[in-house]
Amino acid sequence: MFERFTQDARDTVVGAVAEARQAGAATVTEEHLLLALLGRGALDPLGVDRAAMAADLTAARRRGGMSRADEEALAGLGIDLTAILSRVEEAHGEGVLAAAAPRRRTLGSSLRSALGRPEPVSRHVPFAQGAKKTLEKALRIALGRHDRHIATLHLLLALLSRPGTAAEVLADHGVTYAAAEAGLTAA
Repeated sequence: MFERFTQDARDTVVGAVAEARQAGAATVTEEHLLLALLGRGALDPLGVDRAAMAADLTAARRRGGMSRADEEALAGLGIDLTAILSRVEEAHGEGVLAAAAPRRRTLGSSLRSALGRPEPVSRHVPFAQGAKKTLEKALRIALGRHDRHIATLHLLLALLSRPGTAAEVLADHGVTYAAAEAGLTAA
């Protein structure tokens, strides 16, 4: 499938891996794909404020991946998510829910640390199930549109078509499936 990606789309996927590494994440997620799209300027034709969207993604990670819909559902049950987050952060440190999952220690990393050798800089970061599904959805969208290649437009449309934090943040910034399709095909 990767051979069908345009150079921009490949650079976006590589950028998502770099975003995950930089964040110390155990896996590449949809949020990393969105951050890579932002970093490459793929959303600029839609008038998206990069800094504001990145800040909203950070806020969503702070909530431990819970969406605003989840927060509203909990509020309907009388549960204040903000208060819970404050208490958890008070007890365990700020941003504890946004922190990367600890890496599994393998025999290789144990031996490296025992011998005083550093971890390899370019360690493999696997794709999370949601990110894999997003890439598959990008392929389906490209095929459905009779496009020969998978471009950044297809990646963005795939992010918008799947439920989750990335789609929610995009929607909060006025990026809808129809707007993205119209705005980016015209650009």
